[in-house]
Amino acid sequence: MQKFFKAEQVSANVWWVGAVDWNVRNFHGYLTGRGSTYNAYLIIDDKVTLVDTVKAPFAEEMLARIRSVIDPGKIDYIISNHAEPDHSGALPAAVAAIKPEKIFTSVAGAKTLNAYYGDLGFTPVKTGDAVELGQGRCAFVDTKMLHWPDSMVTFYDRDKVLFSQDAFGMHLAGSFLWADQYEERILEEEVEKYFANILNLYSEKVIALLDSLPGLDLGFQIIAPDHGPLWRKDLDKIVSLYRKCAEQKPRPRAAVVYCTMWGSTKICAEAFADGVRSKGVEVETADLMVNERSSIMSKVARSGLIAFGAPTMNNQVYPAMADVMNYVKGLRIKNKLAFAFGSCGWSGEGARQIAALFDELKLEQPLPFKQVKYMPQSSDLEEFFKAGAALAEQLLEKTKDN
Repeated sequence: MQKFFKAEQVSANVWWVGAVDWNVRNFHGYLTGRGSTYNAYLIIDDKVTLVDTVKAPFAEEMLARIRSVIDPGKIDYIISNHAEPDHSGALPAAVAAIKPEKIFTSVAGAKTLNAYYGDLGFTPVKTGDAVELGQGRCAFVDTKMLHWPDSMVTFYDRDKVLFSQDAFGMHLAGSFLWADQYEERILEEEVEKYFANILNLYSEKVIALLDSLPGLDLGFQIIAPDHGPLWRKDLDKIVSLYRKCAEQKPRPRAAVVYCTMWGSTKICAEAFADGVRSKGVEVETADLMVNERSSIMSKVARSGLIAFGAPTMNNQVYPAMADVMNYVKGLRIKNKLAFAFGSCGWSGEGARQIAALFDELKLEQPLPFKQVKYMPQSSDLEEFFKAGAALAEQLLEKTKDN
């Protein structure tokens, strides 16, 4: 049974033919509370071209949107900017329906897509290559490791559209195609979460790409990512948001992340947080029993001061904290003041292991880790309060020019 969906016009010759996933709540490890979109685009030129596809379960939705504009069999080319299955899952179905003359992808993309779907007949391209469509052309730029080895972007010069794949995207399902139709607060929140959980470890490469964009002499007027809304106004806003995330400059706010077994670490976390707020610094605490790792990473990314606290269990840091530590380590946070703390009964590895992680990440730890045995005393809590206040003062000094 064919589904009924319609395409939306992006520009004079480009149509959005993607899919809206209202119900996705977990995207390979982080929660997507507002759902997502899988954006695909149809270029109507002498050579009709499909740019990217969608996640496999949404193949019929994409094909239905294409049919609302043109018979899929009249499409000449497919461009695959990124081989990850949320963008390529529907590629086999698209190839079967379209029978394209050529499928363009990066050199690494051809290898990856072959591994996923077998040899569908890929034509590898690299930076500087272009394909003539008749009235316009598509130029390709490798963006290796943003965020997979195969990643590239495509520029359609006739309508000045940059198909940016995962760059400049966010996970946000909605009724609107354009970013300027959403509240700015929602856009900023979803961009920061997306960047923190997917692109943070590639921050230096993101900055290099942003620095090179003017030099590409593309003059794009529309940014069309593979997730979330498109940008047609204030393009510098999304570019600036990405630069802000990539630079990871410390901000005057703090995140106190903890887990607790019998309440001791929680009491210490609260005393530390109260010390931070006593200096006028915004602080939020997060218990790992009710906060999952992706929301923690978002809090960590926007904070110039982080404090991680955990008890010791079986001579190791408590498992919930170990999970978050491993996640944060992989995303390579930097430019933060850090404080490790915890509670223990006898062996006391928990806080030590947190401090060791901060050392490995080369985070500044102005104060040594603090750990209490069994239950904290009033004197311990006073020390935690003072530690929070002292680090808040250092943070304010560190961020006064940011």
